[in-house]
Amino acid sequence: MYLFGQILTQDIHFLHHMEHEIPVQVYLGAQHADIGFVSGISPHFIRIGPVYYTRGVYRFVSRPGY
Repeated sequence: MYLFGQILTQDIHFLHHMEHEIPVQVYLGAQHADIGFVSGISPHFIRIGPVYYTRGVYRFVSRPGY
């Protein structure tokens, strides 16, 4: 189970969120950039809906129950 606000870094984290449709919030630094569902995973990008976010630039946070 993921905690509200838990930072996601590993492929398995994103895979669980995609499979169980758990929302993920995206941050650029301290600035909120997006919230949605993981629709794709690659070594360099996480796809939230139709948008690709660079893994090394953005921070991804679990938002179960959001």
